[in-house]
Amino acid sequence: MILAMIVINNQGKPRLAKFYNYTPVEQQQQLIRSIYSVLCLQPENVTNFIEGASFLGLDTRLVYKLFATLYFVFVFDSSENELAMFDLIQVYVETLEKCFNNVCELDIVLNYSKMHTILDEMILGGQVVETNSEKVMQAVEEISKLEKVTTATKLISKSASLLWG
Repeated sequence: MILAMIVINNQGKPRLAKFYNYTPVEQQQQLIRSIYSVLCLQPENVTNFIEGASFLGLDTRLVYKLFATLYFVFVFDSSENELAMFDLIQVYVETLEKCFNNVCELDIVLNYSKMHTILDEMILGGQVVETNSEKVMQAVEEISKLEKVTTATKLISKSASLLWG
């Protein structure tokens, strides 16, 4: 099971953190700090897979990938395949690229809800449900259309109520 997905910039500031089991906020922050401190010490020429037993708990691993200034990290237990998680990071980033055209840290900060929507289309309750970036993008576009229609409907009903009391 996937326990968490975290995006951290190279200065240690979390840009996205999604935990799939209940974790108190203080523990989430401590976990993010611990992960970042381990990532900072990793040389570039070593593996992107880290045994997390010392700071994450028994039977826990993490896989990460650095894109520009952002670390994309998955924390998971032994029931998940490490290479599949590594590939899932790639699919997530490819989907972000399709959505934002050359994704950067600013896109993540300004489009926080879309980042969560994309992640929610790929992972549900800690289980991978979709790995096809085209299908994920179709679902995200449909959700965006529904949000626009809902917003437009609210605006119309609000203006109508102002006109007719």
